[in-house]
Amino acid sequence: MRLDKRERSLLGLASILLGFLFIILLKTQGFASSQATTRQETAVPSLIQTEQENQQVSVDNERIRQELAKYAQGQSASTLAKQQLQEAEMNAGLVAVTGPGVQITLDDSKRVDIGQEDPSSFLIHEQYIREIFNALWNGGAEAVAVNGQRVTTNTEVFCGGSYIQINGTRQMPPYVIEAIGDTNNLSAALNFYGWFKLGDLQQQAGITRKLEVLTAVMIPAGRLREYHFAEPVKEGT
Repeated sequence: MRLDKRERSLLGLASILLGFLFIILLKTQGFASSQATTRQETAVPSLIQTEQENQQVSVDNERIRQELAKYAQGQSASTLAKQQLQEAEMNAGLVAVTGPGVQITLDDSKRVDIGQEDPSSFLIHEQYIREIFNALWNGGAEAVAVNGQRVTTNTEVFCGGSYIQINGTRQMPPYVIEAIGDTNNLSAALNFYGWFKLGDLQQQAGITRKLEVLTAVMIPAGRLREYHFAEPVKEGT
């Protein structure tokens, strides 16, 4: 079949239009593919960055948790050390304390020696004070003092002639001994460990021997001893 001139012209125009449309379609698909590739290329680094940020946050949280744990442990250790120090100071008698207890007063006799009696029986001797200390400790005393001097493991009591030396100080009568503890136990211990002996001297020679039960007794702090030769034994030696 032979086409006339007009038909050939229309067929050529249609071919041109189809070719043009085909080119446009190819460009459109290429652009869409480019956009998808661009979006994909953009999304991947973004996801990687987000994951890295999440990992850093986890690391920071773990570090903060560890720091808080260390702080809490340090606070606990500090509290325990402070408590142990306070207990050590209490046991060493380095802290002033107060509580219920007893007060004992001993004094020399005011009677005049008529020459036929032993003059030493009119005086308060250091052994009387030591015996009372021992009785009070055996009675559960938690703190003891005499004339304002705290009695500790380092306290010495001995006669210096007209005075009694206690904690390196010269003490003269009257001797006021104070102790904190269960007042019933302290009183019972005194009666068991020689309180009646002092009662006999009170009747025979006129010395002063007085016991008072008090609801509140104040015991001063003792002195810290200086160590020049003794040192703690190291663990494992």
